[in-house]
Amino acid sequence: MADGLALITGASAGIGEALARRIAREGRPVALVARSADRLERLAAEIRRDHGVDAHVLPADLTKVGAVRELADCVGQRGLTVDWLVNNAGFGTVGRFDTLPIERELEEIGLNVVALVELTGRLLPAMVARRRGAVINLSSLASFLPGPYSATYSATKAFVTSFSEAIAAELKDTGVSVLCVCPGFTRTEFQERAAVDTSSVPGIAWMSAEDVADQTVRAVGRQTVLVNGALNAMTATAVKFVPRGILNRIASTLMRPRAA
Repeated sequence: MADGLALITGASAGIGEALARRIAREGRPVALVARSADRLERLAAEIRRDHGVDAHVLPADLTKVGAVRELADCVGQRGLTVDWLVNNAGFGTVGRFDTLPIERELEEIGLNVVALVELTGRLLPAMVARRRGAVINLSSLASFLPGPYSATYSATKAFVTSFSEAIAAELKDTGVSVLCVCPGFTRTEFQERAAVDTSSVPGIAWMSAEDVADQTVRAVGRQTVLVNGALNAMTATAVKFVPRGILNRIASTLMRPRAA
């Protein structure tokens, strides 16, 4: 049985839910964080039943000012020791930037970047002091590409990838590892919520949330950047050699919003 608890943000659906189930399967207790308390309670009950591990429910809206501090305080008050921090919570917006509500774009930056950095900063020192742990940050294949029609989302994920690689280098020999996970098109609620027209994306490019979660758990402590799937890995390598103008045109086609 694995030791130490995994705290997973955005655990109520999609990759976050799949990660919670996959991590629990290893015998590691989990703390589930998301806005939807009802979803989390159902997931926690299923994890306890199926895997026989503790599953703590910590409802929180990490887009709210002060929410990350309150979450970290709650972890301490409950006496929970976080060995794995899984920063999965995030969302994307799609559309021409000048037509999108700026308040929502700032909220996106707040969740995808600021909350991730703050929660890492609040929980990482204790991991380093214990000389064990892992920080797992969910980025995206989009972090390697320009992002027409998803400019803010792609930029936030570029930050996550760069931040993860940097702190991984800093934490060498501390006993704490960092894994940056970069999935491509994954069948979750994400595309529906963002209103992305994915009709031009070939079926071979898609992965399931369960496959992403399985690859992620297997990669912890073994590598710093994981690009999920062979096709996505080849894409991440190939874009280094393609002129940016061509990448922009390709990305514009793939991420064009339905109304465009």
